[in-house]
Amino acid sequence: MENRTIYPGLGVGKGRFRLGNLLLRITIRPMVVRTEWRLRQQSPRFKPQRRQAVSLTSRWIIGLLTAVYLLWLLVRTVGQPDWLTQLPALVSELLRLVEIGWLATLLVLWGLVWWHERQEAGQRLPPLKLEELYNLHPADFERYVARLFRQKGYKAAVRGRSGDLGVDLVLTRQGGKRAIVQCKRYRNTIGPDIVRELYGTLIHEGVSHAFLVTTADISESARAWAQGKPMTLIDGPTLVAIARSLQLSPPSSPKAS
Repeated sequence: MENRTIYPGLGVGKGRFRLGNLLLRITIRPMVVRTEWRLRQQSPRFKPQRRQAVSLTSRWIIGLLTAVYLLWLLVRTVGQPDWLTQLPALVSELLRLVEIGWLATLLVLWGLVWWHERQEAGQRLPPLKLEELYNLHPADFERYVARLFRQKGYKAAVRGRSGDLGVDLVLTRQGGKRAIVQCKRYRNTIGPDIVRELYGTLIHEGVSHAFLVTTADISESARAWAQGKPMTLIDGPTLVAIARSLQLSPPSSPKAS
């Protein structure tokens, strides 16, 4: 019985061993995957962007409400429709109270937006290690870089989206000069082709400077190609060093040059 085979060349003992090994792999592999997923979820991440996304959405909503309010005032004061003059006195008084309440609400909301921006600008951004930067979602990496530029004194707007033509951030310096930033959360070394594309984007956008910020290394040929051009290349170790230096130094104002 020990030598009886179920399939050619497969003994009962070996068959049971291989079947058990297969079942063990099927059982253990999902557990390993779930464990790795949990460890990744628990790893340090940059998560201030939930607040920023809500703030941007709220700003659009407040702007829409403000536009509707201004349009209503324009219709009432300039257009002066007849039906407004024919309203009962009680309804007219209620309408006036609604206008006052609407204006007060808008003032409070815009005040909160202003306060939120001041709070964000005054907060120190905790520097992330290179491996932590690798674990960021690309959109979170863009916002992390934007926060660093804001701490340097720039006005930074996140523009990264589908069809952004390689522009992830738009910076405004003192004097109104604009610059663009391309964020690359890469592991492989950046070559000159990416730098050439960024230079073409710089010309297309008509800005004064371009930054390439990446988590990867930048090849010597890429740096040589960018030499003498209005471009700044920031690799992973340099990005980490900049974040650490901003943690220690006060916010600065960029020069208008």
